[in-house]
Amino acid sequence: MTNSEPGADGDTGTGTSTGTGTDWYEQSGVRSGPHRTVVGPLDPATRLFPPHLVPYWSHPLVRALPDRRRHELLARHLYHYLTFTAHFETRVVNRATERIADGRAGLALPASVRLDAYRIYCDEGYHALFSLDLVEQLAEATGIPPLPYAFDPFLRQLDGIGSELLPGEPLLAQLLQVVVFETLVTPALNEVPGDRSVLPVVRDVVRDHARDEDHHHVYFSRFFERLWGDLPTPLKRRAARCLPELIIAGVTPDLRPVGAALTVAGLRADAVRQVIADSYRTRRSGDALRSAAIHTVRLFRDAGALELPGAAEAFAAAGLLPGPAAPPSSPAPPREP
Repeated sequence: MTNSEPGADGDTGTGTSTGTGTDWYEQSGVRSGPHRTVVGPLDPATRLFPPHLVPYWSHPLVRALPDRRRHELLARHLYHYLTFTAHFETRVVNRATERIADGRAGLALPASVRLDAYRIYCDEGYHALFSLDLVEQLAEATGIPPLPYAFDPFLRQLDGIGSELLPGEPLLAQLLQVVVFETLVTPALNEVPGDRSVLPVVRDVVRDHARDEDHHHVYFSRFFERLWGDLPTPLKRRAARCLPELIIAGVTPDLRPVGAALTVAGLRADAVRQVIADSYRTRRSGDALRSAAIHTVRLFRDAGALELPGAAEAFAAAGLLPGPAAPPSSPAPPREP
């Protein structure tokens, strides 16, 4: 996922540029970045994550918790963000990226595009490594252990979207997944690096990730142009109606670890349900959703996807276009904190 408007680095506008290029060997985090380490032990009041990015932080039941428990909630919110990142990069992004790199994406791709896919594959593996490395370092420095996290339910739900809306096209569904998720805007990538109240090593790790992801945004935007142009019209129609649901999956909070963290913080089951209901009242927040998806929707619109029968209506019903949307449904458990 990206954290800003993609820049022009590596983008010649020809449709063949990938956004990584030969400067990857000097500029990518895995090739040139330092090992980010925690200098500990840490003061219990050290802020590990911006509270305003935690939807339940200001809830009265959470505010009433002891300071130590609230500090643990911030730590575990960060742990979940990093752990989800590690799973997602390796089990979703690299699942599709390896197919592109190995020439098994169903497209005739130049060697340069495939080599860049391998570079991204290395980047994403490194993002998983430094994310889990930071969790382990912080757990030792703070004495706050991470809670168990199961990624499989999210992955089943994500793959279920493709199975339902693109039956018989698992490869296409996986390629569309990675295009969507690598072009969405992530608030954490955007805001954590500049928040001076957050522990510097956390800011540095998120900044390292964000720099790589900006290049990935360019790559997968270009890749989508190739992919979309190669699809027959009937398949484009089916895929266009699948895209809004993939976007929704990308921005809907995962409520399982939220509930687990609140429970460990000392809230009873009924209080946990109340906090979640109040803090995640709807499945989608219109302004936040459209902001996160602005580049993704623009990419699909520029490719003509929204001009296909039923596509614009599906995007509008999902709340991805300006104007009235379908009534929001109750919260569902997927994506990031």
